[in-house]
Amino acid sequence: MKLALHYANFSYPGGTQAIAANLAATARAADEGGFATMTLMDHYFQIDSVGQPEDPMLEGYTTLGFVAGQTRDLTLGLLVTGVTYRHPGLLAKAVTTLDVLSGGRAMLGIGAAWYDREHHALGVPYPPVAERFERLEETLRIVRQMWSADDGPFEGTHYQLAETLCSPQPLQQPSPPILIGGMGEQKTLRLVARYADACNLFAFDPAQVAHKLEVLKRHCETEGTDYDRIQKTIIGGADVLGDVDGFLRSMEGYAAMGIDQVWTGPTGPDPAASVTRLAEQVLPRLREL
Repeated sequence: MKLALHYANFSYPGGTQAIAANLAATARAADEGGFATMTLMDHYFQIDSVGQPEDPMLEGYTTLGFVAGQTRDLTLGLLVTGVTYRHPGLLAKAVTTLDVLSGGRAMLGIGAAWYDREHHALGVPYPPVAERFERLEETLRIVRQMWSADDGPFEGTHYQLAETLCSPQPLQQPSPPILIGGMGEQKTLRLVARYADACNLFAFDPAQVAHKLEVLKRHCETEGTDYDRIQKTIIGGADVLGDVDGFLRSMEGYAAMGIDQVWTGPTGPDPAASVTRLAEQVLPRLREL
């Protein structure tokens, strides 16, 4: 099983002036320590489960460009981009740019968006949930088309593109991997089966995760998709360093289900030191699962 780092908090000692140094040191620690992937959130405001809306929050793709310059091997992405945050054509260009400048290390993590406060606050349209899922599917189709030899028009219900030209194309071929985040059985997991290379599930209950994987498998059968081709990943809220043995025992069960990557975040006032400890104490044992 692989270990991924999710960096969701920019409120560390030193204030705003220390954000860049903390982020760079943490990214280098993850890269040098053998983490497979590093992600950030894609939000305008900090979310309630992490801090206060007034806490620091950086724009996602700008920040990933900075992280790309600090690292050599990490796959880089957002967990996950809200479909409402960027026009699909510009989103494809942003991920392509990250892929080219990082040497082929970008991934597109995407979902239907949920944080209404930040949308209303900054004047970003926030359609009803049914429409957001319609836009999500159209966005996935547009991105796939832009990462192909077809640079013709796209005519959808919500998006119309006269050309889907994307030059340069991503270094990764046929495209950077697409991960869809979420647990919804009727829409989200169906879209995973139809368009994605990976899914991301919340690991709060092993039985629930097992059930969601069965749902995904049924959608794959319906869509004619190879279920084994889709990378299954999880993220949870456990303090891994607080109980390393307990964490690894729980990961044994998830690995048996087919989960092959787990996200965790740094803890404490020094994120780089926390990540170094994770690389030393957790990663070697996790790889054996």
